[in-house]
Amino acid sequence: MKNLIIRTLTGVLFVAAMVGGILYSPLTFGLLFTVVTCLSVWEFTGIVNQRADVEVNRLITTVAGGCLFVGFFGYAVGIADAGVLFVPWLLSMLYLLITELYLQRESPLNNWAYSVLSQVYVALPFSLLCLLEFPGSDLTAVSLGGGQSGAWLVLSIYIFLWCNDTGAYCVGSLLGRHKLFPRVSPGKSLEGSIGGGVLCLAVSQVFAHYLPLLAPLEWAIFALVVVVFGTWGDLCESLLKRQIGIKDSGHILPGHGGMLDRFDSSLLAIPAVVIFLYVLSVF
Repeated sequence: MKNLIIRTLTGVLFVAAMVGGILYSPLTFGLLFTVVTCLSVWEFTGIVNQRADVEVNRLITTVAGGCLFVGFFGYAVGIADAGVLFVPWLLSMLYLLITELYLQRESPLNNWAYSVLSQVYVALPFSLLCLLEFPGSDLTAVSLGGGQSGAWLVLSIYIFLWCNDTGAYCVGSLLGRHKLFPRVSPGKSLEGSIGGGVLCLAVSQVFAHYLPLLAPLEWAIFALVVVVFGTWGDLCESLLKRQIGIKDSGHILPGHGGMLDRFDSSLLAIPAVVIFLYVLSVF
């Protein structure tokens, strides 16, 4: 009962912070995901550093991830000379590459690989959210109207992910018979995944009615993109943890594990949504 109360309270606070941070203002959005990006990169580097042949500089790698997000944020909100904001990220990455020449560590190639992976796998997806939050960006070029339309688009990704998790858990608990990826995540079932997808399709039509940013069919495809790539994102993080031999990525969220445990699905869903909206804008 105590664990349930802690888990519920943490979940409520987490959702409140997400909804408020995304919808309230560009500044709260930027602050929220700068923190999320840095904490997630910090956790990722801590996980990979548990390997005997890896010694990633956690501080500089985390700073680089935060700088990458800030650079995208400045570009998306139209700050003059926003390109300058990417300079700290470039300097951080150069530092991580060059220092391996002098540190004489056992496996510099592994350190390079995981340092770059932390940026591509963790920091870049969060940075791409800026292109959705602020739809004036040339890279998405989707006509979403004014006001907070981009903020609702970002929030919808997480609502679909939460609905997918809920539907998958409920249907999987009742009807789950066939394992989805038993080698990576034995608890996930095919029936649960289908249940999560059906729930998201239903929610997408609610969005189509109250948030006509996209047509009903486009909302449905949007939801399916989030479901499919979100599931793959969850499985990728499960594979990472299984490879290292840990259960949770961290303990920053009592009862829910670490930041990567909460955002793993979105790390693949966000780039997929950006591609979908870009294709939608072209055709």
